[in-house]
Amino acid sequence: MENNEMKRKTLTTRQGRPVVDNQNIRTIGSRGPATLENYHFIEKISHFDREEIPERVVHARGAGAFGYFETYGKVGDEPVETYTRAKVFSGAGKKTPVLVRFSTVAGAKDSPETARDPRGFAVKMYTEDGNWDLVGNNLKIFFIRDAMKFPDMIHAFKPDPASNISHPQRMFDFVSKSPEATHMITLLFSPWGIPASYRHMQGSGVNTYKWINEKGEAVLVKYHWEPKEGIRNLTQEEANKIQAKNVSHATQDLYEAIERGDYPEWELFVQIMEDSYHPELDFDPLDNTKLWPEDKFPWLPVGRLVLNENPIDFHAEIEQAAFGTGVLVDGMDFSDDKMLQGRTFSYSDTQRYRIGSNYLQLPVNAPKVKVHTNQRRAQMDYRSREQFEENPHINYEPSMLGGYKEASENERMPHEPAYNDKVMSAPIDRPNNYGQAGETYRSFEKWEREELIQNLSEALAVCDTKIQEAMIEHFTKADEDYGRRVKEGINQQLKKVQKDGENPLFGRASGASKFGQSSTDANKATKQAIQKSKEADPY
Repeated sequence: MENNEMKRKTLTTRQGRPVVDNQNIRTIGSRGPATLENYHFIEKISHFDREEIPERVVHARGAGAFGYFETYGKVGDEPVETYTRAKVFSGAGKKTPVLVRFSTVAGAKDSPETARDPRGFAVKMYTEDGNWDLVGNNLKIFFIRDAMKFPDMIHAFKPDPASNISHPQRMFDFVSKSPEATHMITLLFSPWGIPASYRHMQGSGVNTYKWINEKGEAVLVKYHWEPKEGIRNLTQEEANKIQAKNVSHATQDLYEAIERGDYPEWELFVQIMEDSYHPELDFDPLDNTKLWPEDKFPWLPVGRLVLNENPIDFHAEIEQAAFGTGVLVDGMDFSDDKMLQGRTFSYSDTQRYRIGSNYLQLPVNAPKVKVHTNQRRAQMDYRSREQFEENPHINYEPSMLGGYKEASENERMPHEPAYNDKVMSAPIDRPNNYGQAGETYRSFEKWEREELIQNLSEALAVCDTKIQEAMIEHFTKADEDYGRRVKEGINQQLKKVQKDGENPLFGRASGASKFGQSSTDANKATKQAIQKSKEADPY
């Protein structure tokens, strides 16, 4: 015991001074008032007051780990260089260090990981050409196709701004007026909406990107992560039982699996499409509410991802990790996907607000290659003296006196897409809001369809009648059986509650709740907290 005590390092202040007393503040006498020069205490408590940064508006609840990406050097059976000059994919067997952060979308930082919610799947690769971020979800599509609607969508999915109570009516109110969300709702309210763990879920870039080869030629590309351990999902009943015992089960599962050497692994596939309008398709290939059919655009393996290292400091390495869809390397480019265009500004702007202007200087966010930039100063700028290899007096470009210079245009053939059209604010001309939603519904196994109908019926039963009717219409347009079963399910829920003698404020009467009511189970739980509690005397 004494030997172990001898090996322990002495506690110091952040200025490096050894701390002699970390138990008592400085006072006049042992019971007297505290003195103003309580420097150690003031430093300690003032840092404590500031040790949290603003949580993410979306994807606040998350976990993460480190590992590597190993490229196959090929796209299916073809050399990867046929399609992209990105070095991260060239050279079979090359390993690139990575950080991956998994998350839920709508919940707060400590919300349950059993929520019915898409799961974020964000990958940061520290490549030899700088960082590449692939920021996606477990589900391969999204609710909306235009970034203009994103703030409203998230507002609708968050708790009521007056009561701070979550209510499914808010989400379905928005979705009922956004028919493009029908496909995503079909997936979300099926068992695919609650992955059993982060290790057993798929990942997707969701948006469409471009690959650029040495000739400057471009193809459209979608990314898909496939878990080597298989896919596992939960029913709502199973999720409720887990949540009653552990709200952090997915974080714990990921951490403990890596600790015991059971390293999670995914294979990366891409789908490739010619960069054109594709009139033969009944949907727009840039529409992120759609899947690309595998029979026309097969999944081609390009590499594997292995997570083999847990964070040492969760706050520094995971909470402060910053991802952005605009973080690409040479050999990649943006498509005209409207959601991608909006996300590309929003994500990095969020990090500047959340962490600070110099968030890219934090070790977890900094690239492994040397950075030469004139974007300096602001709060917490701590670049080392070694970074000023050139003339330190020149912090601008161009210059004849020194400083940095632009890369040569001759090094890489640029990709220069041409446009000839009007500037406008208009929807796409091939929305096809229901076709793939119906296909997905019909592709589900019987138990998955039953779970989908049950979950939708329970959620919609507490919504206004106008919203119920609108959603039934959307589902019917996707598949007649789908709409009919949801309508029957809602009616069954109403009868069940009436039989139990509840007053759930269903249908048109739900407006009287002022959005203060939630699901039937949540309403019962609120009453039970009082009814089943034990009275206590004051002390």
